[in-house]
Amino acid sequence: MQLNRLVNFHKTLGDKTRIRIIALLKDGPLHGQAIAGKLGLTPPTISHHITKLREIDIIYERREKNTIYFYLNEKKLAFMAEAILRIGSEDEMNVFAVEDEEKYNVIKNFIQADGKIKNIPAQRKKRLIVLEHIVKGLEKGKTYSEKEINDYIKQYHEDFATIRREFVMFHFIFRQDGQYELNPEEMWPV
Repeated sequence: MQLNRLVNFHKTLGDKTRIRIIALLKDGPLHGQAIAGKLGLTPPTISHHITKLREIDIIYERREKNTIYFYLNEKKLAFMAEAILRIGSEDEMNVFAVEDEEKYNVIKNFIQADGKIKNIPAQRKKRLIVLEHIVKGLEKGKTYSEKEINDYIKQYHEDFATIRREFVMFHFIFRQDGQYELNPEEMWPV
């Protein structure tokens, strides 16, 4: 799976228009019309390429009034570009780990001071970070009943059924015959 992510990153960058967009954004944020004008392409074409670059998280956007500006995520671009050099090294498994700073920001945005979840993130990556944060309070090797899991989750959010289901679906916990147990961290998707 990790190697697939690296291949997808390089495939996405394997387009001259996308490389030209990155080169433009290196000098600072631009809106879609400006990018289209500088490259002599139509706005829909630019939107298509911007979407592809956003999917690999090297471009992000910010809205200012009615205009959306695109920014280059230089840190992520450098990290992913250098990842190929780290294949086979001792921290190969961590090459694609979500950076601690990013996790901190997601937790800060979705978890209140009292520990409760403000709302369950819609974006999968952020949701996984929040689920990981919650599941870390469970004991390794301990078997929990469904009621115990529900009560545990209720500390964080009232929709315990959704969170419990996602714990199982994303392999944070294992369920069998109404009993739940924490999976090893190596099985977690984060």
